[in-house]
Amino acid sequence: MWRRLLKDPQFVITTGILLAIFLLGILTPVLTQHGPNDADLAMVNAPVGTPGYPLGADETGRDIWTRLLHSINTAAISALIGAGVALIVGVVAGLVGGYFGSVTRASTEWLFSLIMTFPGILLLIILMPVTGGDYRFTMLIFGVLLSPGIYRIVRNLVVGVKNELYVDAARVSGLGDLRILGRHVLFVVRGPIIIAAAFLAGSAIAVQSGLAFLGVGSLQIPSFGAMISSGFRNLYIAPTQFLWPSLMLGVITAALVLLGNALRDTLEGSKPTPVKVGDGQRVAGEGTAGRVAGTGLLDIADLGIAYRGPSGDPREVVRGVSLSIARGQVVGLVGESGSGKTQTAFASLGVLPPEAVITRGSIRFDGEELVGLSDAEMRPLRGKAIAYIPQEPMSNLDPSYRVGAQLVEGVRAALKISKKEAKERVLALLERCGIADPQRTFDSYPHQISGGMAQRVLIAGAVASGPKLLIADEPTTALDVTVQAEILDLLRDLQAELDMAILLVTHNFGVVADICDRIVVMQKGAVVEAGPAMEIFRNPQHEYTRMLLGAILDESVVRSDAPVAAASEGAVG
Repeated sequence: MWRRLLKDPQFVITTGILLAIFLLGILTPVLTQHGPNDADLAMVNAPVGTPGYPLGADETGRDIWTRLLHSINTAAISALIGAGVALIVGVVAGLVGGYFGSVTRASTEWLFSLIMTFPGILLLIILMPVTGGDYRFTMLIFGVLLSPGIYRIVRNLVVGVKNELYVDAARVSGLGDLRILGRHVLFVVRGPIIIAAAFLAGSAIAVQSGLAFLGVGSLQIPSFGAMISSGFRNLYIAPTQFLWPSLMLGVITAALVLLGNALRDTLEGSKPTPVKVGDGQRVAGEGTAGRVAGTGLLDIADLGIAYRGPSGDPREVVRGVSLSIARGQVVGLVGESGSGKTQTAFASLGVLPPEAVITRGSIRFDGEELVGLSDAEMRPLRGKAIAYIPQEPMSNLDPSYRVGAQLVEGVRAALKISKKEAKERVLALLERCGIADPQRTFDSYPHQISGGMAQRVLIAGAVASGPKLLIADEPTTALDVTVQAEILDLLRDLQAELDMAILLVTHNFGVVADICDRIVVMQKGAVVEAGPAMEIFRNPQHEYTRMLLGAILDESVVRSDAPVAAASEGAVG
């Protein structure tokens, strides 16, 4: 990033100008022998070049050079306070309002809409007796008045970013909301915030100068506005008194805006644009739980999931689904798109959209009821005991961070180990997952690796904590046939090594035949057939199952080394 910035003439020039100007302000005690309010009646309206007064003196005999240097410091402090307060208030509220539910968003929206109704300059003038004329307190209030603008920018950006699949992946890996907001959301929206910060700094300087020009505030504080006001009064007597502060103020504000543009262009150009794939918010669903005793690792009993239609009436998309997964067992959840299989998997992870309502049923994992648990209560399970492999590998990796940094973050959150230990574990897992050069992949950004390699990376991250249950949502759909076979081999080997159960969500019976012990077939939100994989392939009972088997176009996808290959060939034939 710094190399790119240093190659940008706009960044180099504006940064150099601002550094030079503010360095002059810092060196004020060294560069002048007068105080900002020291007046000498013998030097009233002294011309430029007067000994001891390089820029002349104003209408009261004060050194313009000295006051100009002190005004730089006043402008810098005004920008830091005004822009700093606006950023802190606006960014925090924007992150909270954009990321969390509709109630929180409505509350923050109402609050900042109320702040926007205040007449800013008039309010600052009215409150001047309260602030005692101290421009620092005035800028503190002005920062709050500026915050609605940055709040709206951040909120709108967060609403779009929070639905990205790499944010879902971070939540499923067990990361908390604060960590996701600070690392995966804020980092992505930083570009517009930076350019807005430059405008805020310029606005704070301009307002402070404007108030001083009007004579509002302490007359003892040197500022560009007070100097411009004095210059106006003497415009026809000594016109250069108006020139110096006006020129300095214009250069500072213009340089701030151009610097913000340069930073934004570099920050937003240093990564590929994230591909938007997700179509719903991923927060914990709500509902009531039915207590059903089960003997498997994961027991789903009579599960119902509904969404409210335009009329407000709930419409069930999952109806009475029941299935069980034993320890070390691989179960294939099969069905066409819209059959409800992904909704069932998301309910087990606790990442249903907020519009979803669990109307009935029970989801028990290792004896613990999951339905009704809050997101915070699910967090100790996600990424640790229950892991997840998403359908789109490239969309589930944050494009702003290197692959290794994302994996290390998830491993540390799950296992509470040091960064060094996490890195060693990640590198070993990448090698175990068939990546020839683990270190190179570790140091790469997501756009620098292939889809198959990205899927291996996600598998490595999912199994890093040694989960009891792995939920794989169409893990081979986006891959070609050769890579699919390699990924299935890897999943089979890892399942045997870790003795973990796998819930494989897919529509591909070839994949099911290759790896699954049991099959659960779903149609229109309900289970229509379930049983051992070999039995389903040999003798499918339901018409829908026979239709899915008949839809396999290429029998070669059913691997010859799979234990049910012969049975599947007979069923298809």
